Amino acid sequence: MMPMAAFSPREEARPPWHRVLVTGGAGFLGSHLCTRLLDSGVEVDCLDNLSTGRAEKVAHLAGRPGFRFLEHDVSQEGCADLLTGPYDLVLHLAGPGTSPASWPERSVEILDTGSLGTRAALAVAERDGARFLLASSPPAPVGDGGDPVGPHTARAEAVRFSEALVAAHAAAHGSNAGIVRLFTGFGPGMRTDDGGTPAAFIEQALAGRPVTVTGDGALTHPLCYVDDMVDGVLLVAAGRSVRPVDIGGDEEPTEVEIARRVIELTGSASTLEFVEGVPPVESRPVTGFAREIFGWLPSVTWQDGLERTVAALAEPPDPVPAAPAERAGEWWA
Repeated sequence: MMPMAAFSPREEARPPWHRVLVTGGAGFLGSHLCTRLLDSGVEVDCLDNLSTGRAEKVAHLAGRPGFRFLEHDVSQEGCADLLTGPYDLVLHLAGPGTSPASWPERSVEILDTGSLGTRAALAVAERDGARFLLASSPPAPVGDGGDPVGPHTARAEAVRFSEALVAAHAAAHGSNAGIVRLFTGFGPGMRTDDGGTPAAFIEQALAGRPVTVTGDGALTHPLCYVDDMVDGVLLVAAGRSVRPVDIGGDEEPTEVEIARRVIELTGSASTLEFVEGVPPVESRPVTGFAREIFGWLPSVTWQDGLERTVAALAEPPDPVPAAPAERAGEWWA
């Protein structure tokens, strides 16, 4: 079967968009998407309230023609009015992040982003006749037998509702809206304090602490390097699929393999430590649809990806530019 989209995200030809809105654009994946789009000649409005995103992740884009940063919350009333566009594509990445430790303390924000934020971003896309793509998470069972009241269920409910809202808009209004489900991604610019894999291993190794793996370390992780993840998102964005598309790694190294590679790359004196506990169950991507219809194929191995990631972490971050007083919360090119 031939790929559905002729667009290739790594070709030098200009993508099929003039101006793109990226919500959550100061996050890990969002900042990489903003950079790739600008490099290909597309204008970008980057929206982020910096609750989990970091301004330094897009500091290197300040002053570039076609780039604008807006520090606002997409779920707040009136935010859509600030997004004047017009846009050809809306990439909705705004969300609570992937750290389970932060979910119970941010339940209201998580639910608002999944509901009000998604509705606002959809409204902007429909206003401009733009393609809309929701960056979602792998579906997770709601805890306590489906009871939505629990310490970690707000995020699951937010994911379910945002996907249902996008699908409903596509069915009821014929909206050009789709969903991409993103699995474990890593690469330069990733946070190392969120407790995930390989982030936690890198943070421990750089600090010289023992690198801890759960149980016997045999749990595997479907790691996907960020450049491959960006390719997948842009390929799905260039299509018209409504069906959710999985983007994730096809290699599944064990925790022991990842931890040992991290220690080797960092040159750390950290030891490998096995700790008791039940490792969390991690969903696996089913990428056949992405491959057959969109022609997506990961190209960076997890070993090479880790080497690039560790090397990038050794470089000092770009300084965050100061915005003029009259443009507080914004950087303009």
